[in-house]
Amino acid sequence: MKIITIILSVFLSGVAFAQQPISIIPRPAEMRVGTGKFIVSPNTALVPLGNDPEVRRIAGLLNEKLKIAAGFTLKTEQTQRKDAIHFKLINEPALGNEGYRLHVTGEDVTIAANKSGGLFYGLQSLFQLLPYQIEGKSLITNFQWSIPVVEIRDVPRFGWRGQMLDVSRHFFTKDEVKSFIDDMAQYKYNLLHFHLTDDQGWRIEIKQYPKLTSVGAWNVKKEGRFGAFSPPAVNEPRDYGGFYTQDDIRELIRYAKDRYVEILPEIESPGHSLAAIASYPELSYTPGTYVVNSGETFMDWFGGGKFAARVDNTLCPANDKVYEFLDKVLGEVAQLFPFPYIHMGGDECAKNFWEKNPQIKSLMAREKLGDMDAVQSYFVGRVSSIITSKGKKMIGWDEILEGGLVKSAAVMSWRGMKGGIEAAKKGHEVVMTPSDFVYVDYMQGDAALEPPVYATLRLKKTYQFEPVPEGVNANLIKGGQANLWTEQIYNMRHLRYMLWPRGFAIAEALWSPKSARDWKGFVPRVEEHFKRFEVSDRKYAPSMYEPVVNVKRSATGGFALDFDVEVPGVTVHYSFDHSFPDNFYPAYSGKSIVVPVDATVLRVVSYTSGRLVGRTMTISIADLKKRVK
Repeated sequence: MKIITIILSVFLSGVAFAQQPISIIPRPAEMRVGTGKFIVSPNTALVPLGNDPEVRRIAGLLNEKLKIAAGFTLKTEQTQRKDAIHFKLINEPALGNEGYRLHVTGEDVTIAANKSGGLFYGLQSLFQLLPYQIEGKSLITNFQWSIPVVEIRDVPRFGWRGQMLDVSRHFFTKDEVKSFIDDMAQYKYNLLHFHLTDDQGWRIEIKQYPKLTSVGAWNVKKEGRFGAFSPPAVNEPRDYGGFYTQDDIRELIRYAKDRYVEILPEIESPGHSLAAIASYPELSYTPGTYVVNSGETFMDWFGGGKFAARVDNTLCPANDKVYEFLDKVLGEVAQLFPFPYIHMGGDECAKNFWEKNPQIKSLMAREKLGDMDAVQSYFVGRVSSIITSKGKKMIGWDEILEGGLVKSAAVMSWRGMKGGIEAAKKGHEVVMTPSDFVYVDYMQGDAALEPPVYATLRLKKTYQFEPVPEGVNANLIKGGQANLWTEQIYNMRHLRYMLWPRGFAIAEALWSPKSARDWKGFVPRVEEHFKRFEVSDRKYAPSMYEPVVNVKRSATGGFALDFDVEVPGVTVHYSFDHSFPDNFYPAYSGKSIVVPVDATVLRVVSYTSGRLVGRTMTISIADLKKRVK
């Protein structure tokens, strides 16, 4: 075999074999590509070397996919041979616990790693080297299953490669969470941040507080735009929601462990706690009748990070019952989840009810707390002590920095990178999850096509995510994660639409070397993975092909348009005459387009290499004019 060394950015941008291009996501740390291919057939052997049962289990995952798509499985053998796919453990310290080597020749395939986790990740890369049809759900006949000759040495850049799933705003079943974990593992994510409690639902069984699930897990089903729903009537059935029993949680932890994913539980406090307070009103010192929120407005946002609650949704820091409650809740949580951290929330705590609470004022006097930030810091300190007493470490959103923070706590920076930088400079461990790069609940393209959310985050911007800012100790940056808040996400189809392909970009930021990142090379790999999602009936967003339409005043006093296109090679065609444009219609050339005086509607389509991509955009001129600042 003749091996040819290829510069990564060039190789992964366009070199292809006859059967399929190499399109691994996230991009491997090192790769050399050769000529030829290895053919997988019923005569190929599956060889897990050694006696480790986990190595045998991981090797068997290959047969599970082959059985469905190819209609055959490989016979398991114990001796290294030609025409075989080998899995073996080695001793190469530089690979760490998750790194691997993958060597494909025309005669055999070998995946080698220090630990079984590395073999698992090597297998994910092997799946991506096989034709995309391997992800299909039905048998393909008369098809050659081949793997290009290649040599890969791969190690992750960060140990914390997370995705956060919010199951509070809308409940997702145990099986849906499993499918979420499957998708994560396929792209080498290793941490599920499980947002289990919030104003709209409490999703985890706590034996000592049964009302948390009998009351707190249920609200009124509403359809429309979350946050703008009408208040439910008193007699409307509260039967929308659900929760995970402790046995469900144990099952999910086992399922995730088999896919080398750990689960970080989040028990939100002191804000975002309405479901808990509706279950146990004594946790608040504010008089009133409490119900689980169903998506109706109960917060007022004033901009600049200022807000106030209409209903007190906070656990009261001056209430000793709160700490008794959290001690018992977090005790059960700590027993369930083996992951060393517990997330205590800490974000968006409305303090307007605290400001007029006499018990809070007494607390401030007694503890010499100068302001409301200090009150929250007092609360965070006590929660940190509870979590530490359970043998766990505390992590929270970057608001926990306000008023000071105990040294042992870790910070998850979501309001940009600033909080993470501040935390790292103070010696805290940091997980970077800035909203302007990794909030995958934001719109992905033009508002005319996207389900309405208050902000936009395009794929290209997501791909620019860099977890380590200049001037901080890189050893304190544990990694990062994608955050998927589900206020506007009601089902798994739409969940996947929002997450992918931006999840590909974040996976690459967290696994691949910074020097290997290349937007132009990333796009064709994404397109190949779209095929994998299509054959497996998983939804994704085509938004990267579609332009964002920008409007400005023209030189003559009318209006002019520009199309912001993020993917190279996409041509935008348009019409103003109510007809449906195709690639024979006028194309945007990069120069502003003057809107005809009498036009009432704009239609836009995108093509690449003569192929329609994306969707048809239809926007009224009246709506476009509203975009002019």
